[in-house]
Amino acid sequence: MSSFTWIPLVLNLFILLISHPTISAAFSSKQGSSEIPSEFLKSAKTPEIFDYMVKIRRTLHENPELGFEEFETSKLIRNELDRMGIPYKHPIAVTGVVGYIGTGNPPFVAIRADMDALAMQEAVEWEHKSKVPGKMHACGHDAHVAMLLGAAKILQEHYSHLEGTVMLVFQPAEEGGGGAKKMRDEGILENVDAIFGLHVSSRYPVGVVATKEGPVMAASGFFEAKISGKGGHAAIPQQTIDPILASSNIIVSLQQLVSREADPLDSQVVTIAKFRGGHAFNVIPDSVTIGGTFRAFSKQGFIELKHRIEEVITLQAAVQRCNASVNFYGEEKPFYPVTSNDKELHQHFLKIARSMIGDEKIQELQPSMGSEDFSFFAESIPGYFYYVGMVNETEGQMETGHSPYFRVNEDALPYGAALHASLAATYLLEGRSSVEAQNRSFHDEL
Repeated sequence: MSSFTWIPLVLNLFILLISHPTISAAFSSKQGSSEIPSEFLKSAKTPEIFDYMVKIRRTLHENPELGFEEFETSKLIRNELDRMGIPYKHPIAVTGVVGYIGTGNPPFVAIRADMDALAMQEAVEWEHKSKVPGKMHACGHDAHVAMLLGAAKILQEHYSHLEGTVMLVFQPAEEGGGGAKKMRDEGILENVDAIFGLHVSSRYPVGVVATKEGPVMAASGFFEAKISGKGGHAAIPQQTIDPILASSNIIVSLQQLVSREADPLDSQVVTIAKFRGGHAFNVIPDSVTIGGTFRAFSKQGFIELKHRIEEVITLQAAVQRCNASVNFYGEEKPFYPVTSNDKELHQHFLKIARSMIGDEKIQELQPSMGSEDFSFFAESIPGYFYYVGMVNETEGQMETGHSPYFRVNEDALPYGAALHASLAATYLLEGRSSVEAQNRSFHDEL
């Protein structure tokens, strides 16, 4: 990592005071913190930072990497942090990086970006199309990394004003790998008071943000079941034990868990998305494999749903004289908790967003049965997750995430970067962490 010297620091501070008098004044008093968001947005829109984020995002888009394989992505991030003079820890959870801006002392607040791409072939024809066959940044994580690095640039310009430490969390394997859980389990949240995360959205216009207090995304898990019977000729079914018929009954019974057993006010989903069995028109196979996902908006509902899925599969198979085994992939694909936004952080977000873009640009988010592994962070400490709009109606319809036609409107990058930086800096400035934080152990990264 780059070493610090006194001369560049003093020079940078002098230039900072001359070039950013408004921000310097805002940092000097807690009342002035309302000016920081708008000033940070102006900074994020300057060619210096905007063009920088666009370049980072396009470089990452051309070179997508899947979960826990983000070695070049991680290297790029570390190189950029070195150039900014920002210390960091690496590796965390294989490819993860955590940078530190500020005093190195409490309070600590974190801002997070996920890094991984998806296993799909890009169908968008443009200059910076993915160069890796079968891999694509189809969920905007390339934009998330670019925005967090843009926020790092803004914050590093004002690091001497930070009353504590901002942690930059670059997280691997959000897409089903539970990278947030691995980072959490390796202790990155020690002494951290709050964490913020964002996601680009093709539902809302550029300059608009969407969020709400409380649960915003569901808990989720995967399962796979093998139903074993006795194969044979289709013309003499009485000499077989048909696993296809058993599997069909299982699938119908699983759908009744939501329609007949779940509380209608506790949203739940059970979807069978995989069915494999048989290779010929006239042969009943020995076994069938089915698999899918289940989701719920409450922890208790999720636990009960998991129990009943296993029960229904095994008992319904037995009714049809078959045997069944169920695998929930708890280690390989950890269950994602409900993503829930902290009440106090919601008020903090509203205050900052109003100062930056105005109240009319803040929309109420409709909860989704999708899931997000940011929930592992928010399960352990106060967390807050929101969406940054990127729709420009003059540029045509935008596809949602996980589509091979997914596109990012780069005009949204300054809003994400400025919100990241503003939420973290003002959180520290306004002293939202507890007094006890001052007595906790210091990090030694700085």
